[in-house]
Amino acid sequence: MRQECTLDAATPRTPLQKRVLLGVLAAVTTAVLIGSYVWTGIDPFQLYNKRQNAFEYLFGKQLNEMELKDIDSQAGRIPGIIVQARATEELKKEFEREGKNVSGFELQKQAKILAEKRLQAMPEVEREKIVNRERARLIDERSGGYFPPDANPGNLAMYSKALAETIAIAIWGTLFAFLAAIPVSVFAARNTLALIAPGEDALSRGIRWFSQFVVRRILDFCRGFNEFVMALIFVAVIGLGPFAGVMSLAIHTFGILGKVFSEGIEAIEPGQVEAVEASGASPAQIIAFSVLPQIMPMVVSYSLLRFESNVRSATILGFVGAGGIGFLIFDKINGYLYREVSTMMIMVIASVTVIDYFCGMLRKRFT
Repeated sequence: MRQECTLDAATPRTPLQKRVLLGVLAAVTTAVLIGSYVWTGIDPFQLYNKRQNAFEYLFGKQLNEMELKDIDSQAGRIPGIIVQARATEELKKEFEREGKNVSGFELQKQAKILAEKRLQAMPEVEREKIVNRERARLIDERSGGYFPPDANPGNLAMYSKALAETIAIAIWGTLFAFLAAIPVSVFAARNTLALIAPGEDALSRGIRWFSQFVVRRILDFCRGFNEFVMALIFVAVIGLGPFAGVMSLAIHTFGILGKVFSEGIEAIEPGQVEAVEASGASPAQIIAFSVLPQIMPMVVSYSLLRFESNVRSATILGFVGAGGIGFLIFDKINGYLYREVSTMMIMVIASVTVIDYFCGMLRKRFT
């Protein structure tokens, strides 16, 4: 009876059976696509209908008359606020030098009197200059938009320093992952495990199965968590700073590279391994002189690809305090300073482009 079932299972399907199977698969695939399309609320026409919102968000909106009046009102109060603040600070220092103990109410009262005198004595040209500067700032803030980007030299220097920190986070996160993934991937591939624990007895097969199962699950765990979640954990454990970003990138990238490297090892040409093994080489020598040279182009290519990706990921990690330019982007977004955000985004895109160019040059040398 068992033999008949085996023969039936091995019997090739008829053309009619194949067509029925393909029809079922096509129906299931179509149902999944339609269901997921409706579920996710995909609506291409919505993009067209909201085009004005997108334009205002990117390039700023046109302020109405009421908003402009409110801006003029706020800007007109700025000279008095500035003079009041300066007068308060000067009187506070003066009272401290004289050793007088003056209450806050009295300090503000005298500062207000002094500020009114100075405001009346302020030249009209200077007052208009302050008002116009504040008016321009408020209009820029209220209208919003990402373009044109901020080009303040002082800000550019600050952004460049933060961007360099982001790239450093990506470098060390990728390097730690690379160094750990190379040896670990050997214990996740079936063919290299056959070299390390040879034999067809139950113990050898059990060791190989257990090693591959454990290592593969560890790699699944490491890449199962997004870098952002990892960064939240490390920021809570070791505190704010780039080191938390390095560790979160290293663990996530380790899980990805370990899986890719192990699958690359399993796909190598076995003839070269057998030739080196026949010469009497040890398992370590076989891996070093036959396995690794075959996967080296793939190792270099995927490692550089992950480095490029980690530069972008390191940018986002700054949102939770893991260092880099992402912290500045998050701070400016919360302050509605979108033009400064635009400048930093352009700098990140430019850096990724440059990195991609140089990584492409390195790939050519190893492929």
